[in-house]
Amino acid sequence: MYFKTIIQGRLEFGTQKSYDKVTKMFLQRLETYYKTDVFFKFEEIFKDDEMSLEIPRFVSQVSDKAFKTTTNLLGYCAQFAIAGSIRAWLINEGGIMHFETLEPISDKGAVQSFVRGRKLVKVKGKETEAIEALSTAIEKYDRHAQAYERRAKVNFMMKNYHDALRDYNKCIGIDPTIPTAYYGKAKIHILKSEWQQAIENLDESIKKSIALQTLYWKSRKLKAECHIQLKEWQKAAFDLKLFTNRSFDKNDPNRYWIRWANYNYGLILIELEEYLEAMKAFDKAAEAPDVMDGISEADILTNRGLAKQKAGKSGYAKDIKDAAAKGGKKAKNILKSLK
Repeated sequence: MYFKTIIQGRLEFGTQKSYDKVTKMFLQRLETYYKTDVFFKFEEIFKDDEMSLEIPRFVSQVSDKAFKTTTNLLGYCAQFAIAGSIRAWLINEGGIMHFETLEPISDKGAVQSFVRGRKLVKVKGKETEAIEALSTAIEKYDRHAQAYERRAKVNFMMKNYHDALRDYNKCIGIDPTIPTAYYGKAKIHILKSEWQQAIENLDESIKKSIALQTLYWKSRKLKAECHIQLKEWQKAAFDLKLFTNRSFDKNDPNRYWIRWANYNYGLILIELEEYLEAMKAFDKAAEAPDVMDGISEADILTNRGLAKQKAGKSGYAKDIKDAAAKGGKKAKNILKSLK
């Protein structure tokens, strides 16, 4: 039986000695142990001029055995690397069967400093120590894309936006397959109200991630916000339609924004004069859990009432009255005009 696989990433070996060793072992194991079970050819993934192993994105139908054999071999190669990461998914009917993150785990200084820094990034109050550890990793190997990306994240948290942008650019220049770097860059552009630049980076974040990842949908939502700022209603509607039709796992942070997404999708559909669809979007917003997203029940009722009115449907006056009763200022003003 065959399943969909997606594999992408890059490993850096740093020295000719390490690169020669890993290529020799790859070919040896391919010939001795794995033979036809590995679905990558040597010349397809090894880059002699950069002393790296690179898989921009591989998508195919493979057997479970071939997936495990290939990721085992790639994982073996990762232990010769000084930096990098390969992500591999095996997918069946929209669900993840297997997921592997293949990274170097060794006593090399750059590897140990990065592992320490990455852990510290998650610890509140340890930002300075995290930057020091990640900077040490970069000093030991200046093409450490993951270290640049994590250091950029910490700089962003500390509001050092200039340094964060520099590090995100360095990361992308070394390894353009890392989606979080584009997402981080987009957030910096948003702070500067540079909506188009943010959209371009979010497009890359979406392309470099997959729809089974939280980041993919965070990027969709943020991209919709940028299109809204530019009043690009059709483009915003496209992203929010996908977001609102998605069923998120209970632990997925994107669930928090379901009401926000449906409400704003409704507003955009009014702009596009698609009033019946707008009513449906506001219905979903009304049914969604009440969270601290800046939207009140009165807001939803008011705009659902307006959508009903423009669609020529009954019940709009009741929505406006209910919204006014809940303190909606806009609804109260509309009621005055109705009278």
